[in-house]
Amino acid sequence: MRLLHTSDWHVGRSFHGAETVDALERVLGELPRIIREERIDVVLVAGDVYDSAMPAGRHVEALSRILRAIRDAGAEIVLSSGNHDSPARLGANAGFARAGGLHVSTRALDPDSWRIELADRHGPVQVFALPYLEPVSLRAALPDAGIASQADAVRWAMDAVREASARQPGRAVVLAHCFAVALADAERPLDEAPRDITAGGLDLVPVDAFEGVDYVALGHLHSRQELAPHVRYSGAPLHYSFRERSPERGGWLVELDADGLAEVSWVGLPVPRALTTVEGELEALLADASLEGTEDDWLRVRLTDRLRPMDAMRRLQRRWPHCAEVTWIGGEAAAQVALRERLARRSELEVVDDFLAHVRAGVGADRAEAALVRDALERVAAEELAR
Repeated sequence: MRLLHTSDWHVGRSFHGAETVDALERVLGELPRIIREERIDVVLVAGDVYDSAMPAGRHVEALSRILRAIRDAGAEIVLSSGNHDSPARLGANAGFARAGGLHVSTRALDPDSWRIELADRHGPVQVFALPYLEPVSLRAALPDAGIASQADAVRWAMDAVREASARQPGRAVVLAHCFAVALADAERPLDEAPRDITAGGLDLVPVDAFEGVDYVALGHLHSRQELAPHVRYSGAPLHYSFRERSPERGGWLVELDADGLAEVSWVGLPVPRALTTVEGELEALLADASLEGTEDDWLRVRLTDRLRPMDAMRRLQRRWPHCAEVTWIGGEAAAQVALRERLARRSELEVVDDFLAHVRAGVGADRAEAALVRDALERVAAEELAR
């Protein structure tokens, strides 16, 4: 069986105010050709299908066209909900969709619904499409399961997967939407990590939580990564942020043979507009001949002028029409930028603790206060997810 692992389509997302849905349709419009050329049996989408819990009508229509083209090319589709999706909306009519070869998994509390049984000439392949697992919601529904973090939630889910696999031994593939890391990376700052809205910053899932299956198709991070030979992120099909480090876009072609995972290779997708970051004084950048050829890129500019230049964005856009971000880092702004970058790396709980220490002469939150703040932040996050 040949599977194409993708994730984080984020249908409806904008890039610094610019619409991306047309570009996304063009990029994903390459999938039918790839499916035919590479003889792909199944396309996987590991969460964040939409960018919003309430997608606009034109975005629903765009997704329908993309999915229909994939099915017309002969591949089945397995997709799961991510933290940006509304499980109820994405999962509407999932039973009817399954009859047409579109398998949608959105019910976090129903492990039986995650399991999709496919088959090739070697026999059955079980695909377990885990929806996004919100620890707050799971803890409320399963008070005895001991779920306090994303790692706990994934371990609970993978225990259910391994139990189901034991009842019907064979090849197994898992889709999951979370922030997973290899043990060596757990302390490494990751500049493209999504902001965690569950209170407490980055909620990491160790890669060994996924033991016992043949392949794990991860979503949540927007650049491709290999955590283990059988555990990978495919990244998003478009660049959605200047923080995304890998220039390539695409997916992993996963081949299963009779014994399990046989081979994984990269399949590239076109990049409609590259990301470019430049730094320097405004006049020098505007006259820099070495930047020729970047005029059609998405541009991020860091200006080092001693005084803030007037009308910088308009002047830059004369040369770079898609200049999307301008930051002045010269003079007094340098300290402000450093402060913002430092705060961006801190969790909500750490920011509150710093504030308490500031107003109480160095005394931060004690254990009881920290628990109170954490619970309040989790309640806010749960209310946002329920909207």
